[in-house]
Amino acid sequence: MLAPPRPRILATFVAAVASLWLMPSAAAAGPSALIPPPPAIAAKGFIVMDPNSGVVVAAMNEAQRLEPASLTKLMTAYVVFDALRANKLKLDQTLTISPAAWKQEGSRMFVEPGMQVRVEDLIKGMVIQSGNDAAVALAEAVAGNEQSFAELMNLHAQRLGMLASHWENATGLPSAEHYTTARDLATLASAVIREFPQDYRYYSMREFTFNGITQPNRNGLLSRDASVDGIKTGHTESAGYCLASSAQRQGMRLVAVVLGTESPRAREDASQALLNWGFSFFESRRLYSVGKAVRTAEVFKSGEQAGFGVRRDLWVTVPRGDFVRVKVMVALQPSLVAPLAVTQVVGRITATLDGQPVGQATLHALRAVPAGNFLRRGWDSVRLLWN
Repeated sequence: MLAPPRPRILATFVAAVASLWLMPSAAAAGPSALIPPPPAIAAKGFIVMDPNSGVVVAAMNEAQRLEPASLTKLMTAYVVFDALRANKLKLDQTLTISPAAWKQEGSRMFVEPGMQVRVEDLIKGMVIQSGNDAAVALAEAVAGNEQSFAELMNLHAQRLGMLASHWENATGLPSAEHYTTARDLATLASAVIREFPQDYRYYSMREFTFNGITQPNRNGLLSRDASVDGIKTGHTESAGYCLASSAQRQGMRLVAVVLGTESPRAREDASQALLNWGFSFFESRRLYSVGKAVRTAEVFKSGEQAGFGVRRDLWVTVPRGDFVRVKVMVALQPSLVAPLAVTQVVGRITATLDGQPVGQATLHALRAVPAGNFLRRGWDSVRLLWN
């Protein structure tokens, strides 16, 4: 039995990914928050994250480099979904299975060399059946060969802020320089859920039949907990049994990543316990949505009023019952002057709990604001002198 290090609550809720639109947030648990330690988990590492706010509520060894096993296929799927988004692949497109894909070891969807297989079937084979053959076939379709695809995986990982990860293959088969962390995998799972909701549905499918062979989804939480809708299992002898899971209850979503347990049951029990704990003691609320004006203001030299809002939904995650004490401050720059691009930062939203920030976002024009005609620009130049 693995002897787990003492897990901890991140009393300062650390945002998983810093970006232009959302800065790392931290909140000290307020006086009304009574939160016991998270469950003791016999694993090499784990993390519980709210993918909407990016807040980590509990973790253990979350930054330690570990083998991901077939959780690698989360990164493979992310790259494939991105290729679909860019119209480099089509779901109904057929691919010819290469000998390299066919002879993959480990879990397979049982394609045959020379077989013509639809991209969507290969995605299901990779996601539901964890097929290494399907993963390599998709990698070859996107990048020509698995090695080039692995380089593409690394580029996407860097863009997502997964700086402690390195990928050498599309399958997760052991390799000396193939590693990631629980934190990076939570970041990746959050990105898949956020960016590809139309593709995330594959992760909740219970089984898939191909070539006359039906295989069940290896994620046992799908049948144990109706709120769980994904996401991926992994196992090799050296990595142990791993599971990245996600559930949604009453509008709140959590992602749990558990790495290096002793059995399929152990990874499911650990993940279930962490999800239950997170939902019991924390709550998430959406403060502002994309496309909706947080403030409106005159834009000098344009002759119009403009709306300003966030570039992505702003959520906060706080101890359960403490949301009523969250305070929000919206600061918009005075004397805004056209032209304004939608990428230009013109203000900031700060949410605090007991004086500590729990969420921050930048404000932007909801649409580009061009400069007005010569007369408008001249008149507003005079007005600005007195503003």
